[in-house]
Amino acid sequence: LKPIYGDDETITHYMGIQFFNDCNVDLGPLPGSMAKEVVRSTWITPDNTLRPSPTGKGNFCSEYSHLFQLSDEVLCQKILSRLSPRDIASVNSVCKRLYHMTKNDHLWRMVCQNAWGNDATRALENVAGTKSLAWGRLARELTTLEAVTWKKLTIGGSVEPSRCNFSACAVGNRVVLFGGEGVNAQPMNDTFVLDLSASKPEWRHINVGLAPPGRWGHTLSCLNGSLLVLFGGCGGQGLLNDVFILDLDAKHPTWREIFGLTPPVPRSWHSSCTLDGSKLVVSGGCADSGVLLSDTHLLDVTMERPVWREIPAPWTPPSRLGHSLSVYDGRKILMFGGLAKSGPLRLRSGDVFTMDLSDAAPSWRCITGSGMPGACNPAGVGPPPRLDHVAVSLPGGRIMIFGGSVAGLHSASQLYLLDPTEEKPTWRILNVPGRPPRFAWGHSTCVMEGSKAIVLGGQTGEEWTLTEIHELSLASSLV
Repeated sequence: LKPIYGDDETITHYMGIQFFNDCNVDLGPLPGSMAKEVVRSTWITPDNTLRPSPTGKGNFCSEYSHLFQLSDEVLCQKILSRLSPRDIASVNSVCKRLYHMTKNDHLWRMVCQNAWGNDATRALENVAGTKSLAWGRLARELTTLEAVTWKKLTIGGSVEPSRCNFSACAVGNRVVLFGGEGVNAQPMNDTFVLDLSASKPEWRHINVGLAPPGRWGHTLSCLNGSLLVLFGGCGGQGLLNDVFILDLDAKHPTWREIFGLTPPVPRSWHSSCTLDGSKLVVSGGCADSGVLLSDTHLLDVTMERPVWREIPAPWTPPSRLGHSLSVYDGRKILMFGGLAKSGPLRLRSGDVFTMDLSDAAPSWRCITGSGMPGACNPAGVGPPPRLDHVAVSLPGGRIMIFGGSVAGLHSASQLYLLDPTEEKPTWRILNVPGRPPRFAWGHSTCVMEGSKAIVLGGQTGEEWTLTEIHELSLASSLV
């Protein structure tokens, strides 16, 4: 420690440097202790001396262990932060020391960051804006889904001319809507923004430079920050396979076309998602003459000379349109539903397929589906077959499904939950209070980074009331 002196030669403060070295710590019983001997747990006092904790109600007794000789800093940063949210909730009942440590929101943020990833935690902070997050409560609510509720909101402004078959996505707290099919099948190419963080949210038309050709049946996805990526769809001259990028926060927002080499065939009603904040993944859809597709392509839009790469696979799911593509557990993707080819027929599907794009040779794996290679129907009651539905990726790798065009007399507002990371994935039904929408469509619903889903006011799939939206809130901490 080095004393720092002020002008009057008195010590104002001290400056010191502390050095740390990595080491392996045996967390088992101390040498010589009896395996079944029960003693008081130890506490580290402010003077860094060890004392046995006093017995009494609420105190924990365990085998004397090296674990309790570690400082709070080491316990939090090196051990507790690496546990899952569920495990941390269990640890706090071990003893008073751990109980007080697990009440720290900085620890809970580290737990969420390690469990959900840096991108997910940053996105949750972006959605919260200037509001401080209660990470402990947020972790509990997003793990148990105890706070999920539907809300109906009325907003101002308008989206004119009226349209259907547009695409929407979320950028932070903003909903961005592009294109769609107007009167007499007129393809639209305008852009609207709805800022839900405003005191009185309203639709606002934004003037953008170099607008892409009008279209419907396209996909609009968020890359990272304020970047949007647009792909494909059906325009005035037929099907499209072009790519455009828009920076929503630029001083003069301008659509910029990305010319990727070896692009996939033009298509509409495909599905897409983004990886690593830089890569666009496109799957399936409908090509010329109504041919359904089963291919999967990837494009890194940040490359100086982007090149489309088709992901080769020894086997692909049946060709389809109107399905969903979700990212979970890092670089894994999950495909669900759609209108799929089944022999000479086209039927709504309720099948689930996954692929790990971090593998050297990625391949599709069938989670459920009769007659499919490797199929193993998950337990629980799964969602009825459907297309153009909503898929919500939750922190921790779970996928929530609802809405769409559902086969049979089933409610489109019923929510289904699946964790594909489980050894034996199980469908679960989630009963949610509030006022759900009568209809929810994938192309008109956007997910705000695992915290809420915004359903734009679709009535029957053809009539739209965009001044009414429904919000599926997953955590009260972000309300």
